[in-house]
Amino acid sequence: MENILETIKETIEKELEKLEIVVDEVTYEKSSHYNFLKIVLDKVNGIDLDTIVEATNLINPILDQLDLIEEEYILDVSSKERGNE
Repeated sequence: MENILETIKETIEKELEKLEIVVDEVTYEKSSHYNFLKIVLDKVNGIDLDTIVEATNLINPILDQLDLIEEEYILDVSSKERGNE
């Protein structure tokens, strides 16, 4: 699974760089009856919800084309927690 996650990260990074978005982390977790592909994004000065939506719209077709994960999963795209800066 690590190789698959690294391939996903490298592939989506190329597209998201155009929006100055950094892929912080890509993980795959099983929780209860669901599988989650979690992608955490970051951007200089933070990332807002509209940018998360825009990034998700870029990521979805890439994942569909790669088709590397056989089982069903929920895509969870979020921003990196920044804490109290």
